[in-house]
Amino acid sequence: MDPYFVVELPPCVVVMALTRENDVILVRQYRYPVDEVLLELPGGFIEEGELPEVAVRRELREETGYDFEQFHYLGQAGGNPGVLNNFTHFYLAMDGYRVGTQSLDSNEEIEVLLMPLEKLKETLLQSGIKQSLHALCLFFGLEFLGRKEVK
Repeated sequence: MDPYFVVELPPCVVVMALTRENDVILVRQYRYPVDEVLLELPGGFIEEGELPEVAVRRELREETGYDFEQFHYLGQAGGNPGVLNNFTHFYLAMDGYRVGTQSLDSNEEIEVLLMPLEKLKETLLQSGIKQSLHALCLFFGLEFLGRKEVK
């Protein structure tokens, strides 16, 4: 049976990024399909031939102006495999520090916000992160951090 509707997109990265001060870096940007400004994680498409671990560093630098000492791969998921053919790779970045300013594409308007980890948990549980893949990345990141604290 032929699918009647498939959207072909490149794979993506999304990252829960923690600064050295233990704040989570979030971005706020307008999303045309839902006609709303959303609170999200940094991330974006992986360029052709680019490895996900390279893309996540690039996206963080471009969207936030931050670099990070540590990266942990958290997994991947499909946003809607019924119509989308791509997967999103999830990362946790730690020990972030500002190295410059944003380097945005001409069509991007992104506001960077720093949120304490505890406030982020509350925001997430109150559906303050509406992008499902970003929420999933946060759940994986928080679970990773919880395991790290137990050891």
